[in-house]
Amino acid sequence: MNIMTDTAHRAIWQVDAKGNNHQPLISGPGQYSSPRWSPSGDRLAYLSKVDDKTQLHVRWLETGATAKLTTLAEAPSDISWAPNGKWIAFTRKVPGPAPQLGAMPEKPKGASWADPAIVIDRMTYRRDGGGNIAPGSKHLFAIPAQGGTPRQLTTADYPMRKGIAWTRDSRDIFFSGNHSDDHEYQPRQSDLFKISLISGELEPVTHQKGAEFSPAVSPNGLFLAYLASSDQRQGYNPSQLMIMNLETGESRSLTSDFDRSIDDFQWSKAGEVLWIQYVDQGMTRIASLSLSGKQRQANAVLGGTSIGRPYTSGTFSINGDDTIVATIGSDKKPADLARVQPDESPLFLTDLNNDLLGSKTLASTQRVTWPSSHDGKLIEGWVMRPPEFDPASTYPLILEIHGGPHTAYGPNFSTEAQLYAAAGYIVFYANPRGSTSYGEAFANSIDLTYPGYDYDDLMAGIDYLLQRGHIDPEQLFVTGGSGGGVLTAWIVGKTDRFKAAAVAKPVINWASFVLTADLNYYFATTWFDTTPWEDIQSYWDRSPLSLVGNVSTPTLLLTGELDYRTPISETEQYYQALKHRGVDTLMVRIPGANHSIYKRPSNLIAKVNSILAWFERYRSNEKDLLAAP
Repeated sequence: MNIMTDTAHRAIWQVDAKGNNHQPLISGPGQYSSPRWSPSGDRLAYLSKVDDKTQLHVRWLETGATAKLTTLAEAPSDISWAPNGKWIAFTRKVPGPAPQLGAMPEKPKGASWADPAIVIDRMTYRRDGGGNIAPGSKHLFAIPAQGGTPRQLTTADYPMRKGIAWTRDSRDIFFSGNHSDDHEYQPRQSDLFKISLISGELEPVTHQKGAEFSPAVSPNGLFLAYLASSDQRQGYNPSQLMIMNLETGESRSLTSDFDRSIDDFQWSKAGEVLWIQYVDQGMTRIASLSLSGKQRQANAVLGGTSIGRPYTSGTFSINGDDTIVATIGSDKKPADLARVQPDESPLFLTDLNNDLLGSKTLASTQRVTWPSSHDGKLIEGWVMRPPEFDPASTYPLILEIHGGPHTAYGPNFSTEAQLYAAAGYIVFYANPRGSTSYGEAFANSIDLTYPGYDYDDLMAGIDYLLQRGHIDPEQLFVTGGSGGGVLTAWIVGKTDRFKAAAVAKPVINWASFVLTADLNYYFATTWFDTTPWEDIQSYWDRSPLSLVGNVSTPTLLLTGELDYRTPISETEQYYQALKHRGVDTLMVRIPGANHSIYKRPSNLIAKVNSILAWFERYRSNEKDLLAAP
């Protein structure tokens, strides 16, 4: 993190498979990312962002020489080497004409007029973190690896999805996209296509209902592996790993009997197995998977790359001799690189944060489970005690609720939770129904009923912890962001057991949300089965605003002013409603912040400081109690 620019600084480093020779490879002013080894291992392609312009570069490892391959107006991404090492494919946006409505008169020479009006004609016209979407579409390109002119391969203006893959003869490229004319009305649909590098001929590869994406060709060139999810109208559609015989075109699932969503996969060198990444009961795992579907889980838990809140995270990579390196952290430390070893503990290759955290006493997590008060379903959570915990004392508790709602927490490093614990709170977080990593049925048990019985799961968890002791029942606090903000606002409308609440970037009114969020049509057709104007009651019954008449809990509201995922208009509605009712409240607006408030370190500090300061207003400590008459 750069304290002067208030941003994360990205450079490319290298370390060998034994943890030696840890040194910078590409660094300096700017941001450097997306390193990709050439098939022969003698070159490295990467993206360099300097002066707000991102370009594709190649570095020759033996000489250290670097070539800038592109000079593009729009940033390249998704870079991929051809197997013969002669080409590099990438995607980038190609600008298109802006819609027009009427013509302005000619501006006099030297005149200073207002910016021109913006005409919008697309369903999804803005993105959180990016603002209004400029006209145009993402397209597939290829450029000679020695330098030359990029060749645009796709021309039709259709959306592309994640992942591109070369055939083994370096003649064709697989990619994912939706080529339907009404693609704006099919947010859960995409197919795989193959395009010729030489002729540009486009060939459909899959025709299934749902999304197919992330293609990868086997090392022997016989199979195409890819991820696929259903187009079923439900809140959560997990991804399966599919494999296609490229000679016959027949596809089958390798994970149809595995009730977890596949987040990533990579082929082994010989192509006899694939390595898959998934989340199981709040922990990110990897496992080998044979072409017959036999699975073997590795002795490693990935994580540590999401450091704000304790979300599951992590990534892994396989090199040419099947050495697997993954990001592995703990509840007390963000991710390091580690080599995953069969039947042995991981061998750590880096020790990145010991200088900062090694001398500090941090809170550790303790796993807890309890039955839901609704139906007895077993719920999992974690408790963090203050670093200097005294078993003879009682402590205030903060319930911290994850967003999504289809995501998961786990025993991972969390800056926010560590700061809460350091301030003297017991921190409790959980995976109520609706969370991922417990199977499709568990995740979809809140479909069309969110928020709902997840409230019972969380309240039963509070009751369970109170029975265990060490928590002052009169000093309970609650907070959460995004989906956690929804539940926090729902909770204070259902109970007054909490001393204070902090609602971050919430949805307060589902009807207004599905018509103002960036992904409005996806939310309206995935999380609901009808429109607000057809059944307003179903939207209102699930809206925290419907319960605001019950709220007496002091409630802080906090949202980024440029949040287009859960727009700040949702926060403003709730703030005004609480003010109308005379409930203690404050609204904290984070200038320039989108839904990912944590992306600028000072914004994350402002968030945590605001929440702690709000809770301290209503927290009673021992000195206060002793001074009371």
